[in-house]
Amino acid sequence: MAMMNLVEAVNDALRVEMERDNRVIVFGEDVGKNGGVFRATEGLQAKFGEERVFDTPLAESSIIGAAVGMAARGLCPVAEIQFLGFIYEAMDQLAAQAARLRFRTAGRFTAPMVVRAPYGGGVRTPELHSDSLEGLFLHSPGLKVVMPSSPYDAKGLLIAAIRDPDPVLFLEPMKLYRAFKEEVPEEAYTVEIGKANVVKTGEDLTIITWGAPVPSVKKAAESWEEKEGVSIEVIDLRTIVPMDVDAIITSVEKTGRAMIVHEAVKSGGAGAEVSALINEKALFSLEAPIVRVTGFDTPYPVPSVEDGWIPNPDRIAAGIKQLLSY
Repeated sequence: MAMMNLVEAVNDALRVEMERDNRVIVFGEDVGKNGGVFRATEGLQAKFGEERVFDTPLAESSIIGAAVGMAARGLCPVAEIQFLGFIYEAMDQLAAQAARLRFRTAGRFTAPMVVRAPYGGGVRTPELHSDSLEGLFLHSPGLKVVMPSSPYDAKGLLIAAIRDPDPVLFLEPMKLYRAFKEEVPEEAYTVEIGKANVVKTGEDLTIITWGAPVPSVKKAAESWEEKEGVSIEVIDLRTIVPMDVDAIITSVEKTGRAMIVHEAVKSGGAGAEVSALINEKALFSLEAPIVRVTGFDTPYPVPSVEDGWIPNPDRIAAGIKQLLSY
């Protein structure tokens, strides 16, 4: 075991898989000698050489397009998009090519590729650097969407993503890259894609979240429990596609109340899908309307006001209070 933060866990997952399988190739803007903007690929080029870890032009469409071709011909590319807000340039390659390759070829070809991208606020980046866009890809059949919230999950989920036979969008919360460390196995292991994590158990209220807000939600839940004596269950979905519906429904049937917390904008977000699933499968277990605490329906704001835009502890606490008032 070793103490790692989230960005170190990502780096270690790449190292482990590149040592295991020489088909794994890492590329993107500045990922080589510089190790990427956040140093997630630091040291990999020196260890594995320029043929397996290399820089690309500033052209997201060509990065993903190349990854699709490599994957179809037997490689296992791990492509980095420097910030998730830059993914718009590669939407055709990702949603219309990578996601549909298995379907379009009736299973003759697949795209075993991973697209890594940092996302989320709290680090004072400019516009298009912080956008949380998982909802766009929830609506793109053929893609898996993974959003870890801890170093342990990041390494295990990334290894699982690299080994997956289909394309995986692996979204890394910038705010959590160096926020804390935890023990992570130094050897290879996987965390199942599509399996949620019950961060803490509870009886009176379920909070469903993923990615960057998970630590804030856990902190707010523990604070509320200490002050008010209620019991709050926190579920980290880990993956948006596939979604662990059973974990959501089991928890809501137990507690009777549900709150959904995510950083992306509210309208059409993944939280709306979670809410719809609860209404379809656990409506008669609900003792109160579902509450969503999310970003607002605006472009990601300038750094000076982003703390009020994201689901901060005060907004989460207000949501808990509202839900328990019914």
